[in-house]
Amino acid sequence: MKVIVNIQLKQGVLDPQGKAVHHALSSLSFDEVKGVRVGKQIVLDIDADDKETIKKRVAKMSEELLANTVIEDFEIVLGDEA
Repeated sequence: MKVIVNIQLKQGVLDPQGKAVHHALSSLSFDEVKGVRVGKQIVLDIDADDKETIKKRVAKMSEELLANTVIEDFEIVLGDEA
């Protein structure tokens, strides 16, 4: 099953990459953009069928390795929910 982990910086954490993208968009006359936050997406191919077990295992993976939970939040999306 395909599982997507979306990782974003927590609100209040400075995002220098987002700020750089916002500045670049402004310099290209995309003035309607009022803010940018940059995150990452990790796509996993999991060999299991039980959705609850998959969510628990991927949450554990995210907490232990994929996300820095001190400064990042993560969201898990199962393949059929994407």
